[in-house]
Amino acid sequence: MEQALKKITSTWVNLEFQFAQHKDTDIYMIKLSEEDFETLEDHQLQVQNMMGSWYLSTFETEVTGWQKNLSNVTDVVSLMSEIQRTWAYLETLFIGSGEVKKELPVDAERFVGIDVDVKQVLKDISGIKNAVKACSTDPELIKKLENTQSKLEMCEKSLANYLEQKRRIFPRFYFVSTSDLLDILSNGNDPAKVNFHTDKIIAAIAT
Repeated sequence: MEQALKKITSTWVNLEFQFAQHKDTDIYMIKLSEEDFETLEDHQLQVQNMMGSWYLSTFETEVTGWQKNLSNVTDVVSLMSEIQRTWAYLETLFIGSGEVKKELPVDAERFVGIDVDVKQVLKDISGIKNAVKACSTDPELIKKLENTQSKLEMCEKSLANYLEQKRRIFPRFYFVSTSDLLDILSNGNDPAKVNFHTDKIIAAIAT
């Protein structure tokens, strides 16, 4: 048990998140490599087995500490994976689309707050780099991420409902992507811009 704990400690003292630049910004998206994620699962299993050991009392503080640290990493990675995916998808629509701001003002305003929160979390994590430290420094981090995820789901649902209404009115809108449909709706008074999407809506019709 002592040797296993030393190995876990030596692994995570140097294990860092991987970072990928988000578009042309100073924001970096985070993830664990496949190998590191497998290490995380393996170490969690080891720690879980230690919790049921007859010799737990000798190392209880260290074992429970690693149980909490690894659980934090798992929760943060899981939440951030979903948050980053949804946020990056909605960012263009809620920040860049005048149609969304006009039709969904409450959700657009909500997303502005989400955008600030997500970018701050990503900056904080990229500044720390180490996975365990980044996930354990702020005791409220997981609660904040769960709140952010909940707000993102509200924005995503409102957008989906709005677009569904438009598609029911004109079913051929089902053939175009969300971003294309928003571009069509926001340029309804500019036939030249709408014309660009005509061949996606009606097959074999270029104009």
